[in-house]
Amino acid sequence: MPRHGKNFRKALEANNLQERFSVEDAVSKSLACSFAKFDETVDVAVRLGVDPKYSDQMVRGAVTLPNGLGKTVRVVVFCKGEKQAEAKEAGADVVGAEDLVARIKEGWLDFDAAVATPDVMALVGQIGRLLGPRGLMPNAKTGSVTFDVAKAVNELKAGRVEFKVDKAGVLHAPLGKVSFGPEKILENLKALLDAVNRLKPSAAKGAYMLSMALSTTMGPGFKVDMTKVKNFLEG
Repeated sequence: MPRHGKNFRKALEANNLQERFSVEDAVSKSLACSFAKFDETVDVAVRLGVDPKYSDQMVRGAVTLPNGLGKTVRVVVFCKGEKQAEAKEAGADVVGAEDLVARIKEGWLDFDAAVATPDVMALVGQIGRLLGPRGLMPNAKTGSVTFDVAKAVNELKAGRVEFKVDKAGVLHAPLGKVSFGPEKILENLKALLDAVNRLKPSAAKGAYMLSMALSTTMGPGFKVDMTKVKNFLEG
């Protein structure tokens, strides 16, 4: 059994984690239970009624959160020629092609997101086994494989979040920092859920969003009453 610190145990004692709350209350309780000395990230986990082992039920996409993520996002761009100048002007932290691939092969992975133009994807594929497991592989479905590198870099810097269901059909995503307060976190959550709803696979039958929980980096998770999610999204 994992041992939790006294602050975590205190949060458990003060709350019934089996209870289901409105979206607003779940966010408020998550923020209230933040106890770390750093500005924790607020995360959401949503279990979807899909079977990701079938390609036509995979849910994957990206959304630019209205209030960003509250963090500096380090972006690399794989491109050649005039696109390199465009990427640098847009604020990319590192730009390159063969030289960047070679650097990553040597073990450098000090970045948070990657963009690539379609003409260099064969080159980027050489390091797919390094980028893929870390969620750093550029993908056309999330808008990170594009010739419009300036737009992609600007969106990532502004707080674009890429999401993808795991093997169990659960989608995890950050919503910003505890210091944002409930209003901004709720706005970010609504933007994320709207994006996930738009990507509902036609092959998915029955209820789409099955369950949801909100938590901070170090805090406990608070379950959401799914009967109240529709009102939240329409409000």
